[in-house]
Amino acid sequence: MLCSSFTRSLICSLVVAGGSSLSLAQSASSPNPQVPLQPITVSSFAIPELRLVPIANGLASPFDFVFRNNGDILITERYSGKLRVVRDGRLLDHDISGVPPVYAEVFRAGLMSVALHPNDDSLVYFTYTKPLQVDGEPEQTVALVRARLREDQLEDVQEIFTAQGLDRGIAASKLLFADDGSLFMSVGGAYVYAGYGDYAQDPAVHYGKLLRLNDDGTPAAGNPFVGSGDYLPEVYSLGHRNQIGLAFHPATGALWAAENGPQGGDEVNIIDAGANYGWPLVSYSRQYRGDWVSDLQQQAEFRSPEIIWWPSIAPSGMTFYDGDAFPQWQGNLFVGSMMEGRVPGTGHLERIEFNSRGQEVRRESLLRELAARVAAVKQGPDGFLYVLIDEEQGALLRLEPAQ
Repeated sequence: MLCSSFTRSLICSLVVAGGSSLSLAQSASSPNPQVPLQPITVSSFAIPELRLVPIANGLASPFDFVFRNNGDILITERYSGKLRVVRDGRLLDHDISGVPPVYAEVFRAGLMSVALHPNDDSLVYFTYTKPLQVDGEPEQTVALVRARLREDQLEDVQEIFTAQGLDRGIAASKLLFADDGSLFMSVGGAYVYAGYGDYAQDPAVHYGKLLRLNDDGTPAAGNPFVGSGDYLPEVYSLGHRNQIGLAFHPATGALWAAENGPQGGDEVNIIDAGANYGWPLVSYSRQYRGDWVSDLQQQAEFRSPEIIWWPSIAPSGMTFYDGDAFPQWQGNLFVGSMMEGRVPGTGHLERIEFNSRGQEVRRESLLRELAARVAAVKQGPDGFLYVLIDEEQGALLRLEPAQ
């Protein structure tokens, strides 16, 4: 029986996306993360010297972050359920009040993604694991909240969307606003090992899908299944396992999404409306116990991935770089890695370079010396890269030119 359904014992174990079998009483962090407390020099193939600057240390298992126009950086802490603030280069001692109660009793549940309305950055959106009671038994689902941020307090807090189905596998969820004002929301949790791989193809649940919503949580106009009577109207694409990274390509405008496989077969997909990406009917992944997820790796009716990892890197947040601070990295894709080959302490930052036709030509691993899980990476308003470290003593770091 799953820990996330009815059993709450701390001796229960979960096998998680990109990770190993962990007791809930154990730490999810790497053995000896070398997260710096002072600026250090690191290197890459294209840029021999880079400066890595700590912006905020002492974060508790952070998951996502976002920049406000006033210079503040909002950061979610997954298990504590806190929304933290970096202001004037310092992590505030107090958190943002008004976050609803978050279910975080098992590994990877809790407070997840955070986004700001593109036309009003005092409107804060976040996803979290919501506790439920179903027939007298404890359950949970994934919910989306919108709130007004005033003086470090959330007001007018509204749950504007709740995923259909129960979160038995502990789903990840990521948010990304599009230029047209619609909001993309991933809902993962379609794990074969837990018995819920079929969620990805099930038209009656939101799990294993990428959703597209209006800013009030309703289905966005033009969604591929609106009025069809097939899949739920919020569904934009399906056949996904657990998506944690979303980014728009700066030149083409296409939506790219990073997806965790169990053991190998992690993917980055280019997302098209109504497309089916095949999980778990086709896959390049092995199960945690070693057998193949499927006998098929490709099939005509399913979209194939643009990028594949073997072994698994447990991809997390990602971004395309288009700033001026690193001209050598223009157009490169950066993807966080939480763990490589299911070995703790091997998280890093992946840099993927493309040719003029958009085809991958080089792949590089950065920040391996930190031996830490990278939960998210984003380009800041200053053109530098910001990297979020997911550890019990996590941190927000900034990559900038050495000079």
